[in-house]
Amino acid sequence: MTHTNKEMLHQLRNWLKKNECDGFVLPVTDEYQGEYSADYARRVTALTGFDGSAGMVILTQDACALLVDGRYTLQAEREVDTDLISVHLSSDMTVMRYLQTHLAAGAVVAYDPALHTVGQLERWEREMNTHVRFVEHHPNPIDDLWVDQPARPMQPIVLHDDMLAGESAHSKITRVLEATQGRAMLVTDPDAICWLLNIRGNDIPFNPLPLCYALIGADAHIWLAVEPQQMQGVTIPDVTCHVVDATAWEALVQNPPYKDIVYDPSRCPVLWHHKLQEAGAILHRMESPITLMKACKNAVEQENMRRAHRVDAVAVQAFLAWFDALPPEVHITELDVVEKLEQCRAAHPDYRGASFATIAGAGEHGAIVHYRATPATNRAIAHGEVLLLDSGGQYPYGTTDITRTMARGGVADDAVKRAYTLVLKGHIALSCAVFPEGTTGHQLDVLARQFLWQEGMDYAHGTGHGVGHYLCVHEPPQSISMRGNGVALRCGMVLSNEPGYYEEGAFGIRIESLMMVVAHTRKGYLCFETLTRVPIDTRLVEFHLLSDHEQTWLEDYNRDACTVHLT
Repeated sequence: MTHTNKEMLHQLRNWLKKNECDGFVLPVTDEYQGEYSADYARRVTALTGFDGSAGMVILTQDACALLVDGRYTLQAEREVDTDLISVHLSSDMTVMRYLQTHLAAGAVVAYDPALHTVGQLERWEREMNTHVRFVEHHPNPIDDLWVDQPARPMQPIVLHDDMLAGESAHSKITRVLEATQGRAMLVTDPDAICWLLNIRGNDIPFNPLPLCYALIGADAHIWLAVEPQQMQGVTIPDVTCHVVDATAWEALVQNPPYKDIVYDPSRCPVLWHHKLQEAGAILHRMESPITLMKACKNAVEQENMRRAHRVDAVAVQAFLAWFDALPPEVHITELDVVEKLEQCRAAHPDYRGASFATIAGAGEHGAIVHYRATPATNRAIAHGEVLLLDSGGQYPYGTTDITRTMARGGVADDAVKRAYTLVLKGHIALSCAVFPEGTTGHQLDVLARQFLWQEGMDYAHGTGHGVGHYLCVHEPPQSISMRGNGVALRCGMVLSNEPGYYEEGAFGIRIESLMMVVAHTRKGYLCFETLTRVPIDTRLVEFHLLSDHEQTWLEDYNRDACTVHLT
């Protein structure tokens, strides 16, 4: 069922004509460049019906396109009206290629500077040369056309105890200022601000974050852009924090108290960059030092992540026992699975909610990489059908993410079992990797894909993403992917290990555990410690395809996972 807003498309084209623009680009992301957005910022969903976490809409007078990555192609085709909006794989049809194809030279394309980073705009302008001229339009025209746009959330902010963080906010600020050589720094991503100040919020679904910006002063003062009532009663120890509302923040940026300001072009919205430029600030480009500091968990955070996975494993194993005990005649649906798993996690007093929308895809729905069951799509899970279950939890001491694939009743056909075993072999190979310091995730990605490749099979998503410490379930910069970003893996980084295989219209398979980078006994080398402690279903394994080493690994892993309730 599609939910494309035909009237809004028509009104937006009228807006283009009125403002003498030939096109408009609209990303899924919000003003904070996060993966998840509050409801008020889900402009692409309001316009097109697409509900994924990544994508770009390009609107002209004659056409409208939605560009998505390989995770979302099937979902997008289901959710949008393809008579009005064409869906493209972003690796095949880039924004620039689409604009060059559909617009004449000299065309004017509007964009909201709050939704695009400095780096993104620079890349577009460089690639387009003079073919297209990009013009700022803020506020966003969608906000004027969206009749029932939800209000912006303003949930209370709470302190994240230093005992859980392993380092005080004062210490972190000192380290950041050392990295910027004493210059002030603009921070525009809420997860970085939460890590820095040891605070958490609840403005964004699945992420314990407030919607906020911050300016770190050269004098170590913090200017925090949130509504004052959100910080009521909250004092950050040993930190001078000035809380400013949206109006005061804009005034601050237009008249900054510091001359030299560091910013990260990959994160900073064009809007604030241009305002600081206009105010005469001397701006210094720099990759945010917070990104790597946050990614490399300290000793306390590492132990906390182990604890979170022990707690989470008990809940997931309780669910699996329930699912496995279901008699064949019992009617069970995808939404029943989602509800039951949530109940199992919520039984623990430390549970703070899901870390993302649970993916429970039965049969052909499992082939939709980021499928989400709704009342409209919900289906029954028949005896012998494959269920892909990807879920995670938030706890004050860590974030989890786990995928297990199972067949109801423990039986499946040979094609499923063969694919499952090839995916498992890749999962084991990556888990057992030993690699020299300086190795990137890109260099390790082939370990997870090799057995699928040998059979002409693959998957259209990364093998591993970073995970935060009671922050975002997708955390940069660490990753394991064919794309690669040049970031070396370091001790304390947490990543997923999630190879998969998807047979469109039939089934999906993914096996995912989280791992932490740790020092190997051999000096100068690193390896992975698997954090997730939930058994892998052996009933779907073709054991003759496993080596002796792989069989031993699987036996040892499952034996250890089954003792988690004892630790």
